[in-house]
Amino acid sequence: MNTNENGSVNYSNENNIGTIEFYHPKGNSLPGALLRKLADTIEKAGKDENNRVIVLRSNGDSAFCAGASFDELSDISNLEEGKHFFMGFAHVINAMRTCPKFIITRVHGKTVGGGIGIIAASDFVIAKQGADIRLSELELGIGPFVVGPAVGRKVGMSAFSTLGIDATTWYSSDWAYQKGLYNKMAQTTAELDILVKKLSENLAKSNPDAMQNMKDIYWQSTGHWDATLEQRAEISGRLILSEFSRKYLEKVKT
Repeated sequence: MNTNENGSVNYSNENNIGTIEFYHPKGNSLPGALLRKLADTIEKAGKDENNRVIVLRSNGDSAFCAGASFDELSDISNLEEGKHFFMGFAHVINAMRTCPKFIITRVHGKTVGGGIGIIAASDFVIAKQGADIRLSELELGIGPFVVGPAVGRKVGMSAFSTLGIDATTWYSSDWAYQKGLYNKMAQTTAELDILVKKLSENLAKSNPDAMQNMKDIYWQSTGHWDATLEQRAEISGRLILSEFSRKYLEKVKT
């Protein structure tokens, strides 16, 4: 078991497949430093000529990602700090968007908040039955602003608004699959690993130029996201300082 209290991001490469694994002891949540390391690692993997496809996964067998670190959110004291934190998610989403290689994401468990943005920014997602989702930002007093472009692009505005407005409800993995957030489903962890292995091995044998051109087409009309996500990060950074959010964070920490 990984015992790193600050979390970790690890990158490895084998047989033209690059694997990125992130971990945090609190449900694979994502503090700012971990978000930035994850974005940097995605950029590194995208430039690595030794891989043709990237597999993104998290450690353990519980949650895939618990979203933003509440401990760090509680420590934010001004707009600059708030914007800086939420820019961490913006950097990860943009790194995934501009990565010249397909990113396959393996989702083994439940996902909350910003983690759904990471799933939505993936090129192909294989999930295990029971990997339910909840877009919890409104409950916290903010909104799914930074992840919004990625989630809306993947599932459509109707499904995105359903998740964003109904912020206290868990939506099932079947719902996520039907809406297009997940591309393939597995019944067990063993099947999940088989499906990820099969697809990544097939892509590792495919023409890298063809795949890069395909990815460019799939992500066309998103060139404005650098500026858009920065604006959204500022909105979230301002709202996390609100009395509503402060009271909510105090309540969940006690």
